[in-house]
Amino acid sequence: MTESAYLHATQVAYDTVAVDYAELLRDELDTKPLDRAMLAAFAEYVRAPEAGEVADLGCGPGRVTAHLQSLGVNAFGIDLSPKMIAVARRSYPDLRFEEGSMTALDLADEAVGGAVAWYSTVHTPPEVLPTVFAEIHRVLAPGGRFLIAFKVGDERRHLPRGYGHEISLDVYWMPPERIAELLGSAGLVLDAQLIREPDESERPRSGRQAFFLAHKPDKSS
Repeated sequence: MTESAYLHATQVAYDTVAVDYAELLRDELDTKPLDRAMLAAFAEYVRAPEAGEVADLGCGPGRVTAHLQSLGVNAFGIDLSPKMIAVARRSYPDLRFEEGSMTALDLADEAVGGAVAWYSTVHTPPEVLPTVFAEIHRVLAPGGRFLIAFKVGDERRHLPRGYGHEISLDVYWMPPERIAELLGSAGLVLDAQLIREPDESERPRSGRQAFFLAHKPDKSS
């Protein structure tokens, strides 16, 4: 699938499900202490005033952006789906949300002190991931932090239906060692990784979940 084709498919799917997706997942973090722990650790690194803004990439309806803000992070969201951005703006009117693609971020070099991709790369074909990680490296300030959450495996699943709607969307499950390799190739240094088993709400459709925390080295490093 070409880059433009997968971006179009992803946008159409999330425009279709935006309202129901936001409602169904609104409180999901409440039952996931390990997920919250990784977000909290990330927040400790990036919430100092001098750290600058933090971009929630693929923010969807803004729930993770808002959670980061509640942890003292100066966060804003970017998403491919205009309908998702509209939901986020209605739900969190005090936060900033913008339309955009992780493959070509409308951000200056070294513009942010941190970035999050919370399951937002799962629809990205593996051959496009180097482009995404290169963009994240580009926009991170030296010393900036990156947190990624993804599904552990080595397969592509096609979703013909999701969140009560007919859609057409691919989901990629990635080996952790491959993600670590791609982060390293992009110039990002892996600091920590958590791999957890699926909880009761995720079985049987989901497998293990991975959370990687990395940083962009200082120029003096």
